[in-house]
Amino acid sequence: MTKVLVVTSGKGGVGKTTSTAALGAALAQTGQNVVVVDFDVGLRNLDLVLGAERRVVYDLINVVQGEAKLAQALIRDKRIETLSLLPASQTRDKDALTEEGVDRVISELREKFDWIICDSPAGIERGPTLAMRHADVAVVVTNPEVSSVRDSDRIIGVLDSKTLKAEKGEHVEKHLLLTRYDVTRAERGEMLKVEDVLEILSIPLIGIIPESDEVLRASNLGTPVTISNPTSAPARAYADAARRLRGETVEITIPSDKKGLFNKLFGRRAA
Repeated sequence: MTKVLVVTSGKGGVGKTTSTAALGAALAQTGQNVVVVDFDVGLRNLDLVLGAERRVVYDLINVVQGEAKLAQALIRDKRIETLSLLPASQTRDKDALTEEGVDRVISELREKFDWIICDSPAGIERGPTLAMRHADVAVVVTNPEVSSVRDSDRIIGVLDSKTLKAEKGEHVEKHLLLTRYDVTRAERGEMLKVEDVLEILSIPLIGIIPESDEVLRASNLGTPVTISNPTSAPARAYADAARRLRGETVEITIPSDKKGLFNKLFGRRAA
């Protein structure tokens, strides 16, 4: 059964697009048929992170507006056969997205893929709400800082009120992905600790992505970190998060690039 997953946050710059690419690649590497959909109309960065920017001919808006067929807009990844991209438009406005058009596109994608991962713009306006409209599962991406956590708390409220599941009286399955985490800085009080974030947001933890230059390096190479350096700390963290999304029970750890060690996190497991 196809799952629609939205990667979302209230604040920009927390790592939604890199997380979408990394989780999508990690799921596809397990043999799942995955499509990542860029809903950030007007900016369009997911194709850059996947190294597919020169292959974009048609985009999400073209399909929504009926100007192109879905098959014409989908771009298959060169490295992983089971990973595809539906890019956003760089020249159109988010108002070109229509509820009916998005409904039709998601319906078509459900017939072709095991996972539909929607890369949402930040915030709570039209673009983000359309990105989360069909979500079965949400990954709320948060940095360990007060403003990011506060905005994520608001996003959780939107997921509980403005999705199709909410309209039916059902709940979107929500998970927290904590990015750019630094154990040393957290211990010094320079950022929130994992326990503090979990206490505020009260949703299950799906993974902790440590602060690492590997994430930026991978983005600049146009390759998800799970492909560019699969043994790096962030790649291992994303791979474990993908396993948890598939229902596996994997102990939550904070991977470290130092001698390949892991920092165990107070015995907490993913819910």
